[in-house]
Amino acid sequence: MADLKNVLLKITHLHRANSFCTSAALIFTTLMLMVPAATTVATAQTYTDLFNFDGTDGAYPQGLFAQGQDGNLYGTTSDGGANGTGVVFRVTPGGKQDVVYNFDGVHGSTSFAGLTLGTDGNFYGTTYEGGAHSNGTIFKITPRGKLTTLYSFTYPTDGLPLAAPIQGTDGNFYGTTQQGNAYKITPGGTYTLLGSIPGASAAPLLQAAGGNFYGTTYYGGSNNVGTVFKMTPKGTVTIVYNFDGVHGVSPRAPLIQARNGNFYGTTTGGGHKGEGVLFKLSARGVITVLHTFHGNDGASPSAGLVQATDGNFYGVTAYGGTAGNGVIFRITPSGAYSILYNLDWASGGYVSSTPMQHTDGKLYGVSAGGTYEDGVVYSMDLGLGPFVKTLPTSGKVSKAVGILGEGLTGTSSVSFNGTPATFTIASDTYLKTTVPSGATTGFVTVTTPGGTLKSNQEFRVKP
Repeated sequence: MADLKNVLLKITHLHRANSFCTSAALIFTTLMLMVPAATTVATAQTYTDLFNFDGTDGAYPQGLFAQGQDGNLYGTTSDGGANGTGVVFRVTPGGKQDVVYNFDGVHGSTSFAGLTLGTDGNFYGTTYEGGAHSNGTIFKITPRGKLTTLYSFTYPTDGLPLAAPIQGTDGNFYGTTQQGNAYKITPGGTYTLLGSIPGASAAPLLQAAGGNFYGTTYYGGSNNVGTVFKMTPKGTVTIVYNFDGVHGVSPRAPLIQARNGNFYGTTTGGGHKGEGVLFKLSARGVITVLHTFHGNDGASPSAGLVQATDGNFYGVTAYGGTAGNGVIFRITPSGAYSILYNLDWASGGYVSSTPMQHTDGKLYGVSAGGTYEDGVVYSMDLGLGPFVKTLPTSGKVSKAVGILGEGLTGTSSVSFNGTPATFTIASDTYLKTTVPSGATTGFVTVTTPGGTLKSNQEFRVKP
């Protein structure tokens, strides 16, 4: 069984103290006993402990979960596996897991990042250690487990990546490092160091509707407690917001751009009780604290939010709740906060990774704890129906687009905001199409034998 202290060190990324700036909110000691600031939802939401890691098949899963073209979920662990240096794993929505790749040091080790699905069907990620210079790597891996090291970081010039790169609308991948740098890398491995960001980052970037990237740093800025920054594709960086304590401290999570155009996120500390906040931020940098954590309703969220198909945001906290192991929560765009589930160590807790919504409608994520204390894959059934996702989420006419979904065999039509498109059925979980002439920005719909499925977000048709 894994040592609890080791697990917490892994989950909270406490590495290389000289490059990590922490706050009291990141070290959870006691929960403040207060009048509850949230309601507990006792409806049809169902939490399921899908899979328990035992060390041999990986340990301490973290980072982004990616849905593959085959409908399965792919991720990484920072420890365990055949070499004790982490694995890339695959798990079905039903909970059957297998190891896709065992990291070996030479090709990277200790991945906190998770994976990003590329438009080519391969996955892209980073390792925190290993590679040619022992300072981490950027890699590409096929669903069958063929790994290619695209780049080995060279500390202190760059290196120590905690997050996976994301694919931009230009087809290249963009990311940040704990060293406070941003980079671009092509799918073929041509690497460009874009420059400095205002502090260390533990979160993936977000490419907003306007084409610029947004990210967070967990220290730096005018108050040295973290920032939200904007970066152009060429690497020009400006600070959008400097955290100040009252409005949050040390964000370690990615931002999400909601359908209303605003950005939403979390901070691990700050707020009135020092336990972290949920915030809304306009593109001009006007911040609104939607919820301040008190401990009994959750504490120190280091994971980001997902906007589900019902329009609400869902997330997790690393600590707090009735067992002190965190909560799964829902918050509306206007700030109404509800606890959906109180986590416990036996079935998973101390969650530091952002959940994702699969096209089957459920939330999936990874956590610490579990039967062997090596981590858990969990699902949360919100009672939401299936939908489809497009990859990418924007493009010009004639742009190739992939569609992820369920029950796609027998599909009879695909349309972009009402404009019919030609398509090819690649599998029951994946379609190939192109943006049709005359298409306008709007939702993509797919008519299947089981009914019509709608995309979870609008597809932006670019001029």
